[in-house]
Amino acid sequence: MDLYVVSVLFASVLIGPLAIRTFCPYLWKDVQYFGVLLRILVKFASRRRRRPLFSVLDRFLEQSAARGDKPFIVFGEDTLSYSVTDARSNKVANALRAHPGFKAGDTVALFMGNEPAFLITWLALAKLGSPVALLNHNIRTKSLLHCFSCCGAKVLISAPELKEAVEDVLPTLMEQGVTVLLMTTHCDTPGIESFSDKVEEAPDEPLPRSLRSHITFKSPAVYIYTSGTTGLPKAAVVNQNRLLIALAILSSNGVTSSDVIYVNLPLYHTAGFLIGFIGSIETGSTIVLKRKFSTSQFWDDCRKHGVTVVQYIGEVMRYLCSTAKRDNDKEHKVRLAIGNGIRADIWREFLSRFGNIKVQEFYASTEGNVGFVNYAGKIGAIGRVNYFHRKLFPFTLIKYDTERDEIVRDANGLCVESPRGETGLLVSKITDIAPFVGYAQNKDQTERKKLRDVVKKGDLYFNSGDLMRIDEENFIYFQDRVGDTFRWKGENVATTEVSDILTISDCLTEANVYGVQVPGHEGRVGMAAATVMEGAEFDGSKIYNHVVSYLPSYARPRFIRIQNAVEVTGTFKQLKVQLVEESFDPGRIRDPLYILDDKEKSYVPLTEQIYSSITSGHIKL
Repeated sequence: MDLYVVSVLFASVLIGPLAIRTFCPYLWKDVQYFGVLLRILVKFASRRRRRPLFSVLDRFLEQSAARGDKPFIVFGEDTLSYSVTDARSNKVANALRAHPGFKAGDTVALFMGNEPAFLITWLALAKLGSPVALLNHNIRTKSLLHCFSCCGAKVLISAPELKEAVEDVLPTLMEQGVTVLLMTTHCDTPGIESFSDKVEEAPDEPLPRSLRSHITFKSPAVYIYTSGTTGLPKAAVVNQNRLLIALAILSSNGVTSSDVIYVNLPLYHTAGFLIGFIGSIETGSTIVLKRKFSTSQFWDDCRKHGVTVVQYIGEVMRYLCSTAKRDNDKEHKVRLAIGNGIRADIWREFLSRFGNIKVQEFYASTEGNVGFVNYAGKIGAIGRVNYFHRKLFPFTLIKYDTERDEIVRDANGLCVESPRGETGLLVSKITDIAPFVGYAQNKDQTERKKLRDVVKKGDLYFNSGDLMRIDEENFIYFQDRVGDTFRWKGENVATTEVSDILTISDCLTEANVYGVQVPGHEGRVGMAAATVMEGAEFDGSKIYNHVVSYLPSYARPRFIRIQNAVEVTGTFKQLKVQLVEESFDPGRIRDPLYILDDKEKSYVPLTEQIYSSITSGHIKL
């Protein structure tokens, strides 16, 4: 009997691990991830209990005290330590505090590109208890005014190179009594004040905590703009509680204090601001800040600065893989790449070409209340579904009719869950742990993102607007966006915003804007099916100058299709499905087709030859 028991135990020891690897290959990683979730929750809860209120700024001050001499920001040939950054942000805060057009707690809009002044000014405003609106430095005129106004900002701080964009909207800003500060030592434009000279003269003494004593966890910390399904960009409210959650999550993303993180994504975006900037504050790491992504300089910068962690979006990885191969492709210290949107084929090519780099793919949205992490490293997936995650953040995939552009409901009015393996719309339950704050001064759009009667009557879910699929091994994959938004060059483009711009031209009356896929490119490029004003002719040069004046490059329709009438449904929704299927193929389309040509500064006829060059990869968009 004893021999039998010993034999069984011995066999279990030998066979048990083999059986687990065979039938539950991801069990150990699931358990490890559960441990990570617990650590995140414990860290968040302990900081939530601290008094006075603990914020990202307090974490930065802790790091500054502990790592004062350590490099925090590397920008070109300049290096700023934690203590120098702290002192400079004190000077900015004291200069603002002394300005008659500002009082502590006022909302301030930052209109800057990637530069140390962006990070320093944000820290300064945090010390003054002021929420900060992060304006996209590509927007102009109508969009700029809208984004500035919807967050209730009283002060605009701009980089000097954006002076002309500010001057375009200055009369309106002056009417509203807005204080406009330019980060320069001299400005001769009435209504715009120089600010750098005031900063230089200001003391670098610390700011009293009492200036931010009014802040609660529900107080807005940052406004980050996101293009939604309709209209102009929306200001997603990121409150202090959400930033505190982000801190806790970022403490477990694999980055440590010894890492050097390369930040070349825009700081006005969630990825650049939260993962790059806020993440480095949490971990005490060093930021190598780049004005913008450069394919040719990427790896040279990494080698020069000893970069160990890089950020990406799908386009970044594709651009890197499309460059000519070099003998030193694997000569670098990069060990971790964090981001989202990478295609499976590009993922494999990236690893093959640039070496053993851990790719940490994740899914999240600025205003959303659920996220996924591909902790198991399954190529192509955005994350893995497990019991623990689903209990903490309840979500489901529901059936969505893409042709009708609507959610499918059963006879009882409840949503229908998508079977495993089939594509469905991701919706996540709104709870105390997973709240949805919404958009600033936009109750209508906030309500549109809420979905009721999903699983049972009276429940409330967040509508992500993203189509997903879960496979038999519980990996989840991003499929597409629904509604009137598409993604191009790493940016979300609201089709109605582009349509509005096109129809205020002197040439077009209606415009149906949508995204179409292009071989070899991530996302969808913009295309418009439009009608020309009666008695007028399509003027390619005029439309080109119009869209360049009003829209950033990623939002400009690359193709325009001229129709006699824009087709709509019985409820006057523009039909897009067939247009998207026909794409920009002149072989399938009898309507006149045009392509944006930056060299000609015009929309020129799209020929079969140009189409072939695009689809074969000879012409890159």
